[in-house]
Amino acid sequence: MKIKRVNVTSQVVDYLKKNIESGNWTVGEKIPSENQMTEELGVSRSSIRTALQYLIGLGVLESVHGKGTYLINSRVENWDETENKITSEDCRDIEKVLEFRKILEPDACRLAVEKRTPEIITALETYLEQMQMFQGNREKFVNADLKFHEVICRSTGNTLLEKSLHKVFQETRQNHEQMNELFGYDSGIHYHAQILKAFKNGDADAAHDIMYEHLDAAMKKL
Repeated sequence: MKIKRVNVTSQVVDYLKKNIESGNWTVGEKIPSENQMTEELGVSRSSIRTALQYLIGLGVLESVHGKGTYLINSRVENWDETENKITSEDCRDIEKVLEFRKILEPDACRLAVEKRTPEIITALETYLEQMQMFQGNREKFVNADLKFHEVICRSTGNTLLEKSLHKVFQETRQNHEQMNELFGYDSGIHYHAQILKAFKNGDADAAHDIMYEHLDAAMKKL
């Protein structure tokens, strides 16, 4: 089965989905390797890898280091990306947005600490310094604030997490600007400094707890 050079990654996802829906692959089974699929489908390994990461992010597949990729969930409803995109309408209720972030970001923080590099620490330091510098300038302050959070999400290596939260951040930028102007800037700087400290110390649990406390405190101010 050779795939046409149009929306290659989406077609690879369809190929994976069909093998699961048909029962060709069963839960607990190791699926073909990237090399095997590259040869069978006639596409690049990067396209295969992107499709696999998408399904790993959905909790359908699991990658086991040194062993391969396994099917862990055969329920494939609602895989259509267009059905699951976050919309502007979804982001209008800031309380729901913060609740959404509170579910995802603490665990993202924990994972990012485990994968931290000197470059990640430097980026977080840079954006915290900008937040401190731009107190009173709500636009520049929020830009640095959201960049700080985006660095953490990107550091997890999970593109689905990164993309979904990036969309939320962009759609709620004005809300965050208004909140900072109303409630002040000190609290945000305090929590971000504590998160950075946890990253520097390699304390994943502390990073998780501080991020949760940060978002929970924001919700309580609404």
